[in-house]
Amino acid sequence: MTSAKRFVIIGADAAGMSAAMEARRADPKLRITAFDRGVAASYSQCGLPYWLGGVIASRERLVARTVEDFRARDVDVRLRHEVTAIDTARGVVRVRDLGGGREFDEPYDRLLVATGASPVEFPLPGRDLPGVFTLDVLEDADAIRAYLREHAPRRAVIVGGGYVGLELAENFTRLGLSVSLVQRGDQVFHSVDAELAAPLHEELERHGVDLNLSDSLVKACSGSGGRVRQVTTTQGDLDADLVVLATGVKPNVDLAVNAGIPFGPTGALAVDDRMRTGVQGVYAAGDCAEHFHRVLGKPVWIPLGTTANKQGRVAGRNVTGGDARFAGIVATAVAKVFDLGVARTGLNEWEARAAGLDVRTVVLDSTDQAGYMPDAEDLTVKLVVERATGRLLGGQAVGRRGADKRVDVLATALYAGLTVSQLPELDLAYSPPFNSVWDPVQVAAVKLTRGS
Repeated sequence: MTSAKRFVIIGADAAGMSAAMEARRADPKLRITAFDRGVAASYSQCGLPYWLGGVIASRERLVARTVEDFRARDVDVRLRHEVTAIDTARGVVRVRDLGGGREFDEPYDRLLVATGASPVEFPLPGRDLPGVFTLDVLEDADAIRAYLREHAPRRAVIVGGGYVGLELAENFTRLGLSVSLVQRGDQVFHSVDAELAAPLHEELERHGVDLNLSDSLVKACSGSGGRVRQVTTTQGDLDADLVVLATGVKPNVDLAVNAGIPFGPTGALAVDDRMRTGVQGVYAAGDCAEHFHRVLGKPVWIPLGTTANKQGRVAGRNVTGGDARFAGIVATAVAKVFDLGVARTGLNEWEARAAGLDVRTVVLDSTDQAGYMPDAEDLTVKLVVERATGRLLGGQAVGRRGADKRVDVLATALYAGLTVSQLPELDLAYSPPFNSVWDPVQVAAVKLTRGS
């Protein structure tokens, strides 16, 4: 494939701007233009709860590169510009300047759709009341921060126990708010199995979070001043003068699908390992695109910033005539819940069984360093393996320290295709302040292979 002359990007965050910078490194003469309807480019969405909680002192620290930084690298980033249509036959996108109101066509030789994901909306009476928010983009965090400053709410209700919900619970508690968390399922952080979620429940309650499991929000009610004052759930009423709906996200694909760009079985845009869509010259990357799962051997949709950056870099290299490949994911993730870290990779037990796999599992209660050390902390590790072959399918860990390290080892093992019997052979670091002679991952593997 010959190099393009005009590269247009829809979406100026993780995937889009990773692509822009990789394309610029590969081709100094390429004309690169990125459009985004938001107010900032290349910032950390994952850091928003920590900015709201005061852990991150300034908004500017969330921004990796400003528009001026990109301009210095000859990348034209236009904020508050929304792409409203794609014409693949003519090779143009229709753009609306949200500030000036004018519309214009922008031609391209290569196009990257990096439109990300947006919160799942559900019909909720009272959704539009002042004080009811979602947290997705920087503008949402700006609005919540302004509401905190102006109205000084005391009781927050968070709906959803995933990454954002758990991080907000911690950070609102840090601000001195009374926090209730409403979760439809019977556990928070559904990315891990129940044994690993139980310590999270205890940690939330230890810090005063009112945890409402197997519960759903029915409506939000107003009080004096027209702002939210109470929510009704399936289990009763909760006082609330701040509500955040953190019930998950969906891929933003409508713009692309309306242009005839196909989506895959997950509902996200279908791409190959070069990030090419089914339309010549059009690429997709990040939270709007599918992600190949190395353990399952098929496309999945698991939106994470790490994946978006990697896919963007592959797309940016290939629009300039390169031949980069996206190696796929093993769904590695980690979250902080007050003083606990919880991490997972590959498949958890219910995911493996849902995929039709016959599995064996082991749960090991251990410590993050040599158990005789005075400050050793509890660490729980779970492994999931295929029964017939011993193939490692996934792992999870939770503890005050060390969960991330163990899951990173397991993620590397998954990429290498190791069996559970090979884990004890790994040459891992040992010193009593850091680990036991046998790492908990290796002890769990031995326990599983011996059937004890």
